[in-house]
Amino acid sequence: MSIAAFHDLAALVDIPADGTISRTIYQDSAIKAVLFGFAAGQELSEHTSAMAATLQFVSGNAQVTLNGEQIEAGPGTWIHLPPRLPHSVVALTPVVMLLLLMKRTV
Repeated sequence: MSIAAFHDLAALVDIPADGTISRTIYQDSAIKAVLFGFAAGQELSEHTSAMAATLQFVSGNAQVTLNGEQIEAGPGTWIHLPPRLPHSVVALTPVVMLLLLMKRTV
C-alpha cells in the first residue's frame, strides 16, 4: 500500500502566464492523480475517458461542460464523471484542478 500526503495542492503547480500545465502527483495500480494549472482563458476541449474520474477544483473559477450541461466550478467544487461522459473545462480565471482517474474498481 502506498501512502501519499500533500498539504497544499496549489503550491505544487506554477500556473503558466498563457497555457496549461499538468503534473502527475501520484499513481498506483488503482488511481492516477494529475494536478492541472490553467491560465485564464485556457481550456481542455471536449473529450471522454474510458475510466471514471473526479475533478476537484482547488483554486480559481471554471466553466465545466458535462454532456452538454454547463456547471460553474470554484474552489471546493467536486465533480464525479462516469466513464465515456463527454466533458470540457474552460478556465475563467487562473485555475488549479486535481483530476483523479480510477484505473480499476475494487
